[in-house]
Amino acid sequence: MAKIDYYFATLSPFTYLAGTRFEEIAAKHGVEISYKPLDIIALFGRTGGTPPKDRHPNRQEYRKQDLARQAKKAGLPFNLQPAFWPTNPAPSSYAVINAVQAGGGDMGKLVHTITGACWAEEKNIAEDDVIRECLERAGFDPDLAGQNLLGAAETYTANLEEAIAKGAFGAPFYITDQDQRFWGQDRLDDLDAHLAGTL
Repeated sequence: MAKIDYYFATLSPFTYLAGTRFEEIAAKHGVEISYKPLDIIALFGRTGGTPPKDRHPNRQEYRKQDLARQAKKAGLPFNLQPAFWPTNPAPSSYAVINAVQAGGGDMGKLVHTITGACWAEEKNIAEDDVIRECLERAGFDPDLAGQNLLGAAETYTANLEEAIAKGAFGAPFYITDQDQRFWGQDRLDDLDAHLAGTL
């Protein structure tokens, strides 16, 4: 079975705006998804990017306009200035890593629920209660929120190193097992066409 490495950040608005379209595309083509949350700010720093707060005002203003347009296109509720952003992405990322290992729930729904908690529901995704609720809503054991912290931290660090080695520099970032790379939720149609063999 073909596989796609999915590098994403639980704090990324563009990961949220992907919704569950990636999972729908993967299911249509019989592709396995390998979920790999990472530290997006560290990824920026290692690959020549700049955190949003440090960007030129022109870029910051464009980002706001583009996010609003992308949210409207996706039909998703969206807050341009969420109450709890930025926040510590590690706890929610660890929960995703634990959920991958535990299985039994809906991974696409989990990622979308966590990112939506930040960008649409005004919740702090660094808080244990919020993470537990997201896990439960996606069909996972909420206790995964506080388990295997050392192991999850090691995987989180390894995901960053792997992403850099494979050519990722933003989120969401999709890399096929033929090393075809797609950056951003606005490239999902291209990914779909590639998997169909037309691009």
